[in-house]
Amino acid sequence: MVLYPLYAAPIVQTRMADRGFPDQHTTTTVTSSSTTVQTNIRFDPSYIRTLPGMLKIAQIVLNLLGFICIIATHPYVTSRGSWFNTVSMGGFWFTGIMLALYLFHVIEKLYRIPWLKIEFGFCLLWTLFYLIAASLAADYGRLIEAFGAAAFFGFCAMVAYGADAYFKFMAIKSGDIAQGDRTVNRSTSVVTSPAY
Repeated sequence: MVLYPLYAAPIVQTRMADRGFPDQHTTTTVTSSSTTVQTNIRFDPSYIRTLPGMLKIAQIVLNLLGFICIIATHPYVTSRGSWFNTVSMGGFWFTGIMLALYLFHVIEKLYRIPWLKIEFGFCLLWTLFYLIAASLAADYGRLIEAFGAAAFFGFCAMVAYGADAYFKFMAIKSGDIAQGDRTVNRSTSVVTSPAY
């Protein structure tokens, strides 16, 4: 039978602490963000040359072309034609108003409103609406060619709204604002207190 002295355990613990097992470990992460906006309303056509601006222009044109294709036919009063026209005109007016708000920097003036989330929700919803409307128009397109053309423009608009929803989601995820500049700085510091 082997007897171990009672003081052996504390010696082992002291040796473990001496080998670099700290009793305290504190991690501090400091996040600071600064938002830079100009609150004056001004006309700035350079927004049209950005990717979101080009997407809005494409969406407006596709909405209008799809609407014209449906309205130019005699059976535009059918439920399919009415649904397509409702979707295309809803997209036309919302996107047109948002484009005007961006061009005149009203979005930047009202930067506290979650514009990116509003646009993301709209673009996601309109992607689904255009999938339904363009599919219905494509089915009717075997009878009337204008409905087939409207279906083509509807599917193109669906892709444009889907791409816009993706870009809005990525901007929300990274913490951006719709217009203006937001800089987020993160610094991490680790404080380790040695064990005595």
